[in-house]
Amino acid sequence: MPATDMETFDFSKVDAVIEKYNTEKSWLIMILQDTQTAYNWLPQPVLERVAERLALPLSHVYNVATFYASFSLKERGRHLIRVCDGTACHLRRSTWLLDEVRRELGISEGEMTADRMFTLETVACLGACALAPVMTIDAKCFPRMTPEKVKNVLTAPRQGKEVGVKETEPARKEIKADKPKASGARTKLAPKKRRRTGGK
Repeated sequence: MPATDMETFDFSKVDAVIEKYNTEKSWLIMILQDTQTAYNWLPQPVLERVAERLALPLSHVYNVATFYASFSLKERGRHLIRVCDGTACHLRRSTWLLDEVRRELGISEGEMTADRMFTLETVACLGACALAPVMTIDAKCFPRMTPEKVKNVLTAPRQGKEVGVKETEPARKEIKADKPKASGARTKLAPKKRRRTGGK
């Protein structure tokens, strides 16, 4: 990056993260994780800043950032959408779900929408096989997704609201057990009389 861009880049967020970990190089992975949360990705100036502040070779910081799939060196949208394509989800037609997300957003995997609102990714497994097919938006998990639900799920983030859909359930009538009718004094049960079989 040109020196002029480096001078205008806002390093306050990454500097705060580094200070949080006392500039300790052994916390590199955690520093990168928190820094990515702050910027939503890991821009080159940020990696250079981390290397400089931790007194580490830039090549080492890059190696760590590129080794873990959770790190992104490519700019991402404000909301990250992940569609699971693991075995369980694939068998439950997650490809149909992915096709609908592509159509709704107008992008393919690894791309960001023009308004920088969404980035779409596919993952091998989200660890929720029993709820397949699964899709996530940021940290919110949407189980048993169908193509028909996609537009509704995307409505909240598009409107700047908290991610998540609250489904309206029909009101349930409270069923109360019938109370026994009062009959005044409690009836005492008399012992059964034995039938005489002979004699007195």
